[in-house]
Amino acid sequence: MMNTIGKILTLTTFGESHGPAMGGVLDGVPAGAEIDLDALQRYVDRRRTGQSAGSSTRDERDRVEVLSGIWQGKTLGTPIGFIVRNTDARSADYDEMARCYRPNHADFTWQAKYGIRDHRGGGRASARETVCRVVAGGIAMQLLNQLGITIESSITQVGSCHGVTTEDIARLIADAASSGDTLGGVIACTVHGVPAGLGEPVYGKLQAQLAAAMMSIPSVHGFDYGDGFEMAGKRGSEVMDVFVKRDDGSIGTMSNHSGGIQGGISNSEDITMRVAFKPVPTLMRDVPTVDHEGHSVTLHPRGRHDACVLPRALPVVESMAALVMLDNYLMSKNYVHR
Repeated sequence: MMNTIGKILTLTTFGESHGPAMGGVLDGVPAGAEIDLDALQRYVDRRRTGQSAGSSTRDERDRVEVLSGIWQGKTLGTPIGFIVRNTDARSADYDEMARCYRPNHADFTWQAKYGIRDHRGGGRASARETVCRVVAGGIAMQLLNQLGITIESSITQVGSCHGVTTEDIARLIADAASSGDTLGGVIACTVHGVPAGLGEPVYGKLQAQLAAAMMSIPSVHGFDYGDGFEMAGKRGSEVMDVFVKRDDGSIGTMSNHSGGIQGGISNSEDITMRVAFKPVPTLMRDVPTVDHEGHSVTLHPRGRHDACVLPRALPVVESMAALVMLDNYLMSKNYVHR
């Protein structure tokens, strides 16, 4: 199984949704970096349940326990081990799912691949796994901030509604939840302050690394950067990012159709991307499916699930971007620029 991401900065995660804990090992972090563990906990708290309409009622406290690699507020240059204990699992809610497969979920494919699966909460295929990404991404984010690189994200679409406000998001999700249904949508993410020169051509292009990181997030079904798919319908003259000399003497571009990346390498403009999430596959209503013998059955889902993952996915998207960007910054230190 591919449980590790990164080249120099690597994250290996472990744990299942209803196991004792989720955890990870973040390796490759330089020694001597200051880490604010209180700020890290606040960052992880953004992913917690119960903070938005239609959120799962599973009440995990998500307290980060750092086991190694950080001492007296600074990194040691050794692997940073951490766990987040699972304290509010209700495994009995998933008894029916041990015998049948939820449509659009990983139940059938994991059974087909491994011949065994942990059906409780989806096991390792559960979005519960993303808490590990947020812990590691929060650490990476603090290091990036010290380098002048910041990351922000926002929800730009819920269902078929674009340009949504906070009130729109809450209303749309609540409406879906009240009918036992779910919604997908789009998160936009921007990385500011990126120096030119990050990225690894030919097969390690920066946008390819970001795409792989985002597509590894549960429920993600699409990724683009800059003008993305919209660029396919335009002429070259319409999307040309003309170079100019900035006031500080550096070189920049007059526009940013490229999304801050050209030739797979950052060009010092903001890196912009969009991440599309499908609707949550577990509906709170009866759905037709088959059991492990192929017999038609009706599934009566129980458990506690999000009607829409977007509000809780914001720090997940930011975290994956942070891990990729810090990894590429560290890789860039291997080059001698003449």
